[in-house]
Amino acid sequence: MLVIMKNDATEEQVQAVIREIENMGYRGIPMPGAQRTAVCIIGNQGPVDDSRLVVMEGVKETVRVTKPYKLVSRETHPQPTVISVSDIKIGGGKTVVMAGPCAVESEEQALTIAHLVKKYGAQVFRGGAFKPRTSPYSFQGLGEEGLKILDRVRRETGLLIVTEATDHINIELVEQYADIIQIGARNMQNYSLLRRAGHATKPILLKRSFAATIEELLMSAEYITSEGNNQVILCERGIRTFSDNTRNTLDLSAIPSIKEVSHLPIIVDPSHAAGRREYVIPLSKGAIAVGADGLLVEVHHDPSHALSDGMQSLYPKQFEKLMREIESLRR
Repeated sequence: MLVIMKNDATEEQVQAVIREIENMGYRGIPMPGAQRTAVCIIGNQGPVDDSRLVVMEGVKETVRVTKPYKLVSRETHPQPTVISVSDIKIGGGKTVVMAGPCAVESEEQALTIAHLVKKYGAQVFRGGAFKPRTSPYSFQGLGEEGLKILDRVRRETGLLIVTEATDHINIELVEQYADIIQIGARNMQNYSLLRRAGHATKPILLKRSFAATIEELLMSAEYITSEGNNQVILCERGIRTFSDNTRNTLDLSAIPSIKEVSHLPIIVDPSHAAGRREYVIPLSKGAIAVGADGLLVEVHHDPSHALSDGMQSLYPKQFEKLMREIESLRR
């Protein structure tokens, strides 16, 4: 339920409504808007009796929210959310490109790729310091050493950094170094990690699991926002289907579907969806065409020797071609 305040409602009246909601056994989260403030009620398992709220000073009306995800729903927040990270905006018609290797392998490797992707127009550098892999024998990342390399990348190139936290322990370390904290597909329903991400001061890039419905993705985002962090960026990275010609099946229909019901920005990872570099450019163009707010693309200067996901990493010249071909779509 939303408690809609009047245009001239004071901050004291808003806080009085929140206290009354807490007295009823729920939580009230204020959501300031352009014209007025709304207070979203969360924590209820069924219908809320609004009789104690509609009579309070400053209250205009109450509106019932039909979606199980409340804070990330357009019913609660009709306008698209725009997330500002330094001087970069994500959402609301802006298109951001995040590019880099799957994993940080060395300082030389990371800086080489970072300079290349910046040259061709990337705004954010992606690279994993902690790598959850299917096989326990695969390269697992450099850990804190990798984070320090990413910090050097930021200082030398000016690119922002997005990197993954894999559990509720190393997220504290990642938060110290990253500009955007990624929660990967395997952790989309790691609820202790999601709750901890809700207390982070940095934006969260939440990837859709390969077997998750859109509602399950949005409910995972709700875990984060319900803890206080409303800076959530969704990421479609392909789902598992019967098709085996690509690593996953990129669900481009998810972009307009999510934008219809949620105000959160959503970007697309065509690299993990395709698993093959030759498909990354056409999938990227499709993602921008259907309204994605950005791309998360893997690029490597020497993919044949990459320690992780070399087959799906673009060569620098391919990334240059991608940026050139999506420019008209971005405009």
